[in-house]
Amino acid sequence: MQKILVVDDEETICEILQFNLEIEGFEADVAYSAEQALKMDLKSYSLILLDIMMGGMSGFKMAQMLKKDPATASIPIIFCTAKDTEDNKIAGLTLGADDYISKPFSVREVVARVKSVLRRCAQQPQSQQVKPAGKADVDGESISYNGLRLDLLKHKCYIDGAEVQLTKKEMEIMTLFLRNSGRVLSREEILHNVWSDEVVVLDRTIDVNITRLRKKIGEYGKYIVTRQGYGYGFDV
Repeated sequence: MQKILVVDDEETICEILQFNLEIEGFEADVAYSAEQALKMDLKSYSLILLDIMMGGMSGFKMAQMLKKDPATASIPIIFCTAKDTEDNKIAGLTLGADDYISKPFSVREVVARVKSVLRRCAQQPQSQQVKPAGKADVDGESISYNGLRLDLLKHKCYIDGAEVQLTKKEMEIMTLFLRNSGRVLSREEILHNVWSDEVVVLDRTIDVNITRLRKKIGEYGKYIVTRQGYGYGFDV
């Protein structure tokens, strides 16, 4: 039986989600703070539903800690939060979250998203599941690989200290690649993380953005590789 952990400082929300997840056949536990959750055996969970704004440690900080720890880095995270601005969504996905649900939400939607993320993760070969960037240096504020650095707070890209002008989508793609360096990302994964709000996006749109990105980052463009029939990745 798959185990789900709900982390939220609102007890009512925890109880409602726990009850409904158990009805759907999951084993569900709750934690009322990030601090409480971090004392639990997190590696035993199949997925974590995580609130952002909590007293004490934020959900963002907890997610950073999980993604840095090899034992918990591959656990899918869905943020459930009232912070629904575009920047917050990008920040959440940049941290490696698998989905983002804005409050107030319907319980049916949450359950559907949980099942969708679990299916998607199950379909990925173990070697290709999301993991911390291999040779890329990742912290809460930036990601870097040699002279290439992404400032996650200012949403800027630098090469050897000089700023490179990237569009919003190019920045999101580059962040996604470095977050998952060493593995191939399918087109579906790229669409989900970068174009999640758009109704229709053509495959050609992905290709064009990646082609432009390769040119803009100069010598580092050669590390963005294409795997025919599979997708793209940052091969370090």
